[in-house]
Amino acid sequence: MPHSDDQAVFVLVHGGGSSSWDWHLVAPRLRERGHEVIAVDLPIEDGANGLPEFADAVADAIGGRERVVLVAHSLGGFTAPLVCERTGVDLMVLLTAMIPVPGESMGAWWSATGHDALGIDIGSEERMIAAFVHDLPVEAAREALAHGREQAGDRWDEPTPMRAWPDVPTRFLLCRDDRFFPPEFMRPVVKERLGIEPDEIDGSHSVMLSRPDELADRLHRYWTERDR
Repeated sequence: MPHSDDQAVFVLVHGGGSSSWDWHLVAPRLRERGHEVIAVDLPIEDGANGLPEFADAVADAIGGRERVVLVAHSLGGFTAPLVCERTGVDLMVLLTAMIPVPGESMGAWWSATGHDALGIDIGSEERMIAAFVHDLPVEAAREALAHGREQAGDRWDEPTPMRAWPDVPTRFLLCRDDRFFPPEFMRPVVKERLGIEPDEIDGSHSVMLSRPDELADRLHRYWTERDR
């Protein structure tokens, strides 16, 4: 458990159709920097579950720990603010993540932000690799896709119960080489919905797999420099 001002509990939340495996390269690097790490598997395959159940799973994993840094990737951005309503979070980091507004559903976000108009096609393995993991070697990219899980869509159009954005210090980290949430698309979304300028890092949408050292360094610095 953390025992100094420079140590935290990093709670890592995966994106849509994914799993905690996505963080398997970043987690040990954060532990090497002295942090506790919890990578959560959201209960996405059961259609009875929606955003409240996803947030409950993360809050249960936190289990009352303190000095929590909540890191949410992609669709995990819908879960993260709800977690902050359930338990203490010291810092929230949105990693090329969706940013909801009160009453918005996961399904409505795509047209509301203009993402639909980008015409990004992920209908085949080749196109999924191009969109999500194009900066990985081909075999590593295929392995990443093989670790995907079915994302049940039963509650896709259910509005988020988030009443307002939580009063938690928030950083947004976009990926300069992201082809699924391109930086020119994300920059205005972040500014409009969060009122902040995003930070940037090289790498694809799956930067935790392609640049784990750089990402772990950035996350560590977010914690150690949080008061600046």
